Amino acid sequence: MRDFLLIDDDEAFAAVLMRSLARRGHAAAWARNADEALARAEEQPARILLDLNLDGDSGLRLLPALRAASPDSAIVVLTGYASIATAVEATKLGAVQYLAKPAGADEILAAFGQQAANPALPVAPQPMSLRRVTWEHLQRVLAEHDGNISATARALNMHRRTLQRMLAKKPVKS
Repeated sequence: MRDFLLIDDDEAFAAVLMRSLARRGHAAAWARNADEALARAEEQPARILLDLNLDGDSGLRLLPALRAASPDSAIVVLTGYASIATAVEATKLGAVQYLAKPAGADEILAAFGQQAANPALPVAPQPMSLRRVTWEHLQRVLAEHDGNISATARALNMHRRTLQRMLAKKPVKS
């Protein structure tokens, strides 16, 4: 039985992370898409690391199927496009933690180790910037429309290409 199932479409990232986990004594399997992930999840890995963006598909859609296929596995969602909306959805769907890329093997292992809530977590001293609030809102509406850009653009009353340009930018830090 493998300790980890890594679900990510980025082959280079997966190879590096699997080597890092192996150096720390963890056996890992890799799946690059939803079909491979569900087949490997039946092996009942202890931990599943799920990328939020799987070659244009949403890892959030895969999360309930993973929970059903491997109910005892702890699932951590890892993404390069972190937002409050997707973090909330991921935890509602059964993820134990949510990490933003880049995250190293030590951070990932710590995320699996810290599955209980932390009430001592400090509150951010500054409110989010207007640019960050806008980014969060776009991500929430996009999640509500299952990642459909056209439906999201209609809901926001904006042109689809404008929305695509806004989403192509990197997330605002604060």
